[in-house]
Amino acid sequence: MSNPTSQKKEQHSFVMQIINGLYKLYTLFIFLPLFIIASVLTALTTTVGSQLGNGHFWGYYPGKWWSWFTIRMLFLPVKIEGRENIDPKQSYVFVSNHQGAFDIFLIYGFLGRNFKWMMKKAIRKIPLVGLACEKAHHIFVDKSGASKIKKTYDTARETLSGGMSVVVFPEGARSFTGHMGKFRRGAFMLADELQLPVCPLTINGSFDVMPRTKDWHFPHWHPLCLTIHKPIFPKGKGTEFEKAAMNEAYDSVMAGLTPEYQGYVENPDQ
Repeated sequence: MSNPTSQKKEQHSFVMQIINGLYKLYTLFIFLPLFIIASVLTALTTTVGSQLGNGHFWGYYPGKWWSWFTIRMLFLPVKIEGRENIDPKQSYVFVSNHQGAFDIFLIYGFLGRNFKWMMKKAIRKIPLVGLACEKAHHIFVDKSGASKIKKTYDTARETLSGGMSVVVFPEGARSFTGHMGKFRRGAFMLADELQLPVCPLTINGSFDVMPRTKDWHFPHWHPLCLTIHKPIFPKGKGTEFEKAAMNEAYDSVMAGLTPEYQGYVENPDQ
């Protein structure tokens, strides 16, 4: 005689296989074409709008709407925690863990703050997207030489001095495991120099939607959560205070991760 519990598990597994199959078909034949169209339109709108009008508006809102559209079209639940921790009149250096590609959609679409990205210079080579990012005045991080590094930070300094915020992934690369690697100092040096608060962000769920090891695969349905921690305001200026802010930010981001992704794991790509 068969076990009723075992039968229920088999039925549940069968139903989930059907649901996952339908989700993949929806992603391939409905979401993907719409995403491609939306991406092209967003890049063109950002490029032309930033060239002809207010770069702060056109450099942010088309990307925000594109990101919101992407996540909503995939029916991914989103939870935002700690929005009350940020002051709309204050500039911040936002620092976040980097679980996967969907980090960008989550932050861009749901942080609720106009900002500029600090991003790898390789993104500049992506057709349409790279040009749009350049026209939107996002900041490309070039580490190919001392003069290039200085130019990167001069640009970031100018952006922040104008009242804008920036978002940085201090790990510099997406996680291979969902766990955090180490933080690099750049964002914290910038915050220390300009005496701006660092605001830690924790992303949960992005690795489960599309891990780095499965780029260009079908996304998986999984809830996303963005936790906005209390900002770390300057307590002084210099290397000692910069390192203290970095350590405090790291601990805050780590504490916000779900248990299965707690703990440091070395990232060979850093």
